[in-house]
Amino acid sequence: MRHLMNPLDFTVDELDRLFDLANDIEKNPSKYAHACEGKKLATCFYEPSTRTRLSFESAMLNLGGQVIGFSDAASSSASKGESVSDTIRVISCFADICAMRHPKEGAPMVAAEKSGIPVINAGDGGHQHPTQTLTDLLTIRSLKGRLGGFTIGLCGDLKFGRTVHSLINALVRYPDINFIFISPPELKVPDYIIEMLNEKHINYEEVIGLEECMSKLDLLYMTRVQRERFFNEEDYVRLKDFYILNKAKMAMAKEDMLVLHPLPRVNEISVEVDDDPRAVYFKQVQYGVYVRMALILTLLEINI
Repeated sequence: MRHLMNPLDFTVDELDRLFDLANDIEKNPSKYAHACEGKKLATCFYEPSTRTRLSFESAMLNLGGQVIGFSDAASSSASKGESVSDTIRVISCFADICAMRHPKEGAPMVAAEKSGIPVINAGDGGHQHPTQTLTDLLTIRSLKGRLGGFTIGLCGDLKFGRTVHSLINALVRYPDINFIFISPPELKVPDYIIEMLNEKHINYEEVIGLEECMSKLDLLYMTRVQRERFFNEEDYVRLKDFYILNKAKMAMAKEDMLVLHPLPRVNEISVEVDDDPRAVYFKQVQYGVYVRMALILTLLEINI
């Protein structure tokens, strides 16, 4: 039995197979419409989510399976003090696979150690968000035709953004990746990531202004400043509007640059950018369904 806690749990070759499967699902959805008949996915979300939870549920329903679960901790026995270990033992009696989001880092790993079914980490605190990373990689590979040989700018909250941390760690396994980290000093990428890049001799630069690097980018990954990760409101208010991507900034970019965003956005991307063909963050959401469908099939060892 296999779990997904971290994007690095899959080798590059395994990811290629997963993405090939996701692309086949995109092209031939009817082929997979009954693949999970009789199977149940439990979505155990101890923290609010729209896209990730509904994406998992859509993925399982598209495969012909069923969904059970809860959408916040107050709806579960966690509100009575039940441990994650006990919850997953119970869920293992009801479902065939579980997607878990938890505010505490490492909670899905604790669940996986006690689980009788595959567990997918659907986000744990500021730590990992592996299925978002798989979504990002599939989006890039599908629209750029490759994973590697590009310069990617990551902009916004690079300190607390789990999607950013996961994506960086996943991309360093591909050739000729150049990173540009765009953030205010208070939200710069953590030291451990910088140390890892230095050890691997991977090119990166840190800048404060988005304008100064737009023309260099093949990909721009925007993130929101996350109110829930701040300890005081003043710091959040001061930094939340530090970057706003608009048409004027997009005019500085390459014609084939792509803009990604894990969503939800607040106001870091102006709605006027939505009509730009380089804005692919809503396509990214759709790719998230395909890659989760492929992941469910892979972890359940269902071959079509």
